[in-house]
Amino acid sequence: MADNATHATANIGVVGLAVMGSNLARNLASREGNTVAVFNRSPERTRSLVSEHPEAGFVASETIEEFVASLSTPRTAIIMVQAGSGTDAVIDQLTALFEPGDIIVDGGNALFTDTIRREKTVSATGVHFVGAGISGGEEGALKGPSIMPGGSAESYTTLGPILSSIAAVVDGVPCVTHVGTDGAGHFVKMIHNGIEYADMQLIAEAYDLLRNTGGLTPAEIGEVFAEWNRGELESYLIEITAEVLKQVDATTGKPFVDIVVDAAGQKGTGTWTVQAALDLGTPVSGIAEAVFARGLSSHPEQRRAAAGLPGPAPLGAITDRAAFVEDVRLALYASKIVAYSQGFDIIVAGAEKYGWDIRKGDIAKIWRGGCIIRAQFLNRITEAYDENPGLVALITAPYFTEAVARAQESWRRVVAGAAQSGIPAPGFSSSLAYYDGLRAERLPAALIQGQRDFFGAHTYGRVDAPGVFHTLWSGDRTEITLS
Repeated sequence: MADNATHATANIGVVGLAVMGSNLARNLASREGNTVAVFNRSPERTRSLVSEHPEAGFVASETIEEFVASLSTPRTAIIMVQAGSGTDAVIDQLTALFEPGDIIVDGGNALFTDTIRREKTVSATGVHFVGAGISGGEEGALKGPSIMPGGSAESYTTLGPILSSIAAVVDGVPCVTHVGTDGAGHFVKMIHNGIEYADMQLIAEAYDLLRNTGGLTPAEIGEVFAEWNRGELESYLIEITAEVLKQVDATTGKPFVDIVVDAAGQKGTGTWTVQAALDLGTPVSGIAEAVFARGLSSHPEQRRAAAGLPGPAPLGAITDRAAFVEDVRLALYASKIVAYSQGFDIIVAGAEKYGWDIRKGDIAKIWRGGCIIRAQFLNRITEAYDENPGLVALITAPYFTEAVARAQESWRRVVAGAAQSGIPAPGFSSSLAYYDGLRAERLPAALIQGQRDFFGAHTYGRVDAPGVFHTLWSGDRTEITLS
C-alpha cells in the first residue's frame, strides 16, 4: 500500500469496495477538494482498484487501523458493505477507533429500524452515525446519485458539502438534502424503492396489455414507450423500458424480453415498505401488489399446476389500436400518480411516528436526478407541496386531480378490459380501487365494524352522536354507551 496510508491526508473514506463502493469512491475522488481513503476486507480488491485508477489518487490501507489513521478530522467514513451483520461489524471496528465528532455513514440499503438502533448506540460514544440512502445503481454511484442522508444536523455540516459534490444535479441543485434524524434517510430510501417496485410493475402491465390485447410486437411497444418518454410520462424507467423492448437476442434472433425467464427478483426493500405501511396503518396497495406480483412470478411450480384453469373467451382483435394505446398510457399515468401519492402518505406517517421533520417537496426535488424513479412529474410534486405544505393526500393537489380526471375513463376501460381478457393487471386495478375508495362518500367498513362488534364486542361509533357504543347481540340487542 501507499506510504501515505498512515498519514491523515484524506477528508473522506470508503469501506467496502464492491462495484457500488468502488464507483462511489471514484466519484468522490473525481471531485475537486476530495482526497479519498479506501479500505476493503480483502486487500486484493483494494490493490486492484488503486492500480486500475491511478488518476484517483486513492489513499489505500490494508488494515482498518491504517484506514482510520489516513483520515483527517473530523474523520468521515462511508460504509458500502452488504446490509446486516457485516455492517454491524464494520461499525463496531470504526466506533472503537473513531473519536467524538467523527462521522460514520452507512450508505447501504439498511432497514431503517436497524439504523435507528445503530445511531442510538454509536451516538452514545460521541461519534455521529448517519444512515444515507443512495439511489441510482452502479452508474449513479459513479456519475451522480440521489442521496438521502439522515443523522444529526451537526454531522451534515461536515457531510453536506461532500455529498453535494458527488450528487446528481438538476436545474443547478444537487440531488441531496438532510432528510431528518437517525433512520429518516434510510426510511425515505426504502419508500423510494417501494415506489420503484410499483412503477416497474405498472410499466410491465402496460407492456403486457399492449402485447396480448393490442397485438403489438416488443419492438413496436419499444417505439410506443420511446414516444411516451417525450411527454408527461418522461422518466428513466420509461426510457430504459423502450431500450429493453427493442433489444434482439443475438443467439436466437428473438426479442430479448422473450428469452428472459419471467421470474422477477427482489432484495427486500419493497417488502420492508409494505411491512412498514402495515405497521403505520397506511394503505400502499399499489406498492403491495407490485411486491406480490414479483412473488407470484417466482413460483413457477404453482403456475404450471394452474396452467389448465379456465379463463375467459377471447375478446377479439382491437379495432382501434391508437385509441387503445392512448388508453393504456393514461391508465399508466393515473396509476403512477397513485403510487407516488401512497409513497408520500407513508413518508408523512413515518415522520409523525418517529418525530422526523421531513420536507416532502425537498424529497421530490432530490428524486428528480440520479435515482431510478427520476421523472418529469416530480417537479409537479415539489410544486404541490410548495403551494400546500399541509397537503393531506398528494392526489388531491389540483394538478394531479385534473390529471386523474382526464385519465379516469381510459383507466376504467383498461382495468375492465384486462379482467375480461384474463390478463393480470394488479397494479392498475388496485390503484383504481384505491382511488375509488378514497373518493367514496361512504365505505362498507361500517358493515365490517358491525361484524366486529357482533363477534368480538369491538364497539363502534355512530354518525349521529359522539361516543363509543356496543350492541348486546347475544342478549336483547339493545345498544349501550361505553364512553
